[in-house]
Amino acid sequence: MTEFLWRLPSRGDGRRADPGLRSRGGFGPQPPATAATDVRSGHFGPFDDLAQIVDAAELTGFDGVLAPYDPLGEESWIVAAAALRATRYAQVTVEFQPAFGTPVYAAKVSATLQRHSAGRLNWRLAVDTDDAEARSRGDRVTGDERYDRAAEFLTVARGVWNESDIGAAGFAGTGFDYAGRYYDVIDGGFRGILSGLPFPRVHLSGTSSAALALSAAHGDVHLFADEPNGIDSAVTELSERAAAAGRRVRVGLELPIIARETENEAWARVHRQWAELDRPGNAAEHALGDGRWAGFDAFGYNQRIGLVGSYEQVAQQLSAYKSAGVQTFVLSGHPNIEEIHRAGEHLLFLADPVGRTVQEITA
Repeated sequence: MTEFLWRLPSRGDGRRADPGLRSRGGFGPQPPATAATDVRSGHFGPFDDLAQIVDAAELTGFDGVLAPYDPLGEESWIVAAAALRATRYAQVTVEFQPAFGTPVYAAKVSATLQRHSAGRLNWRLAVDTDDAEARSRGDRVTGDERYDRAAEFLTVARGVWNESDIGAAGFAGTGFDYAGRYYDVIDGGFRGILSGLPFPRVHLSGTSSAALALSAAHGDVHLFADEPNGIDSAVTELSERAAAAGRRVRVGLELPIIARETENEAWARVHRQWAELDRPGNAAEHALGDGRWAGFDAFGYNQRIGLVGSYEQVAQQLSAYKSAGVQTFVLSGHPNIEEIHRAGEHLLFLADPVGRTVQEITA
């Protein structure tokens, strides 16, 4: 089944092309009070906007949301926990740095969230981050060592999780032992209410040899960002590595989208935002064909390449990605609430007609 997730904002939201001018959610300059603005102090805060976005994603048919790791934005664990509390069915993927805590602590936090959400929490590890950002939070591990640590992190997290014993009366002799380079665990594991829960699906990313090796050995879903020449070679390498390890890893793709009723309307949105930034050249110069556009990073997206076009055109390109092996899509757009409703109401059923259409129930 094709899976569609929505990437949540981590530094506010709004209509402006410049991320620094988006004021929804308490980031950026605040808009002036108008007749449409509730100026009563203490009635609404930053998380009210996020709650509306999460609610919109579930109501319009998305399978889940991704709470991204952002060192200057909202804390992804808090956002994910709030999203799980506010939803009934949506999967919630929390992105975090392995260095944020021990794998045993991450597993315990996640077991608690799984218990309270009927098993709807997933993980995404932000392994390959900027060196300066890593040092700013006290992390000395650099280069491919980050992937070695992530492999140990996942080994230990799964180990203490799988060694949990529902019926154990005590800890002695019933837990998980591990002695590694980064972690050393003796008799670990959970008991009672934190045992027997589903382990989070692990999302990983990256195209380096170290990143693909980690995913092949430990990942459940590997999220790619589109490249000018496509992702076919990286997907093939991942599949070969996973097969050699006796595993299969689901392929995912992160894509910003601007989809409208007509192609002209979608491109008009791109050109308006490009003009707002007062950037050199023309937005059309970054078109790659097939509705792919390589200028989304100018608008503050984490990915450079995304899709622009009518709902039918964007759905066609999503179908082409599916034919190439992509099974999970992480879509994004701003302003989030408006774009979620557009995608949920006009795009998803075109991109995945079998999975999004109510089937007739026969007796």
